[in-house]
Amino acid sequence: MRGMGRVFLRGRTWWIAYMADGREVRESSRSVRPADARALLKRRLGEVVNGRWIAPELRRVSFDDLAALIVRDYEANRRRSLDALKRRLAHLRRAFGGVGAREITSERVRQYVSARLAQRAASATVNRELAALRRMLRLGRLAGRLSALPAITLLREDNARQGFVGPDEFAAIRACLPHYLKDPVTFLYWSAWRPAEMRTLEWRDVEHDAGLIRLRPERSKNYAGRVLPIVGELRAVIERALKNRHPDSPYVFHRRGRRLSRFDAAWRRGAAQAGMPDVLAYDLRRSAVRNLVRAGVSERVAMELSGHKTRRVFDRYNIVSEADLRAALGALAGYLTPRPPAAQAGGHAR
Repeated sequence: MRGMGRVFLRGRTWWIAYMADGREVRESSRSVRPADARALLKRRLGEVVNGRWIAPELRRVSFDDLAALIVRDYEANRRRSLDALKRRLAHLRRAFGGVGAREITSERVRQYVSARLAQRAASATVNRELAALRRMLRLGRLAGRLSALPAITLLREDNARQGFVGPDEFAAIRACLPHYLKDPVTFLYWSAWRPAEMRTLEWRDVEHDAGLIRLRPERSKNYAGRVLPIVGELRAVIERALKNRHPDSPYVFHRRGRRLSRFDAAWRRGAAQAGMPDVLAYDLRRSAVRNLVRAGVSERVAMELSGHKTRRVFDRYNIVSEADLRAALGALAGYLTPRPPAAQAGGHAR
């Protein structure tokens, strides 16, 4: 193989050297037998000729290396979904942890999708995990640590939530919640805020005399500030929070002075106790949007209050219920029902 590559001994291990990408590449055969080194050299030269060669440093990139890349990317960009990313990485790590990046193939990704669906994970949940995996791989390529990416196809999502909570249903679930959650969920039901926005609300954001709450841009999911008037039940909620204000905590809603954490589990228990186990905490936001529109608030103002930037997403929240459809057909029936002749003529003739 003179002129194409060579094998040589380093200590007791045989190594190979060959030309690729305009440079000499040296690679251990991890063997004490020269025949193994010559076989490896022949395989590498074939990969170079056929365009399938991958640099040794790229072969050592693992899933865990890529996971570290995406976490640093989220931290550098101060993305608020870092906690959600870590939950998605936990699922991915069970399948790909310790695996080399080259082994994350399209077929292996398809196997992962099948396994997650068998675990009854929603299509939307699996898609968010796949999106994280795809982002990891792209970051690896941008960093020069990957030369090729597997094809990752997202699932069709037919499971978008369409739930909402009526006033009576909300009252029933609220009654079953721990005391420290009653006012926070009432705030969500009236404000159309996201749970994370409510949990990070501080007293410096409350202009009590002016009757306003200001959501700072850095606290908003889409980095757009909003103003919320303190009226109706919201005023009562804020007054109670003011009476229970913790001297050492900046947060409006807290638990023993500490900022509220995610309360999905407590909500599920309360909803189940109220006989509505399928109702989710995030349905409060959908319900608030729907209530605004049903109350006659213009969609532009409703979007301003809820923080929706696009009609597409807003329309997903402005859900039409069975009662809405019945009311619409009732109105149609009233319009189409024949009226008495006298009424049609504007009165009877004398």
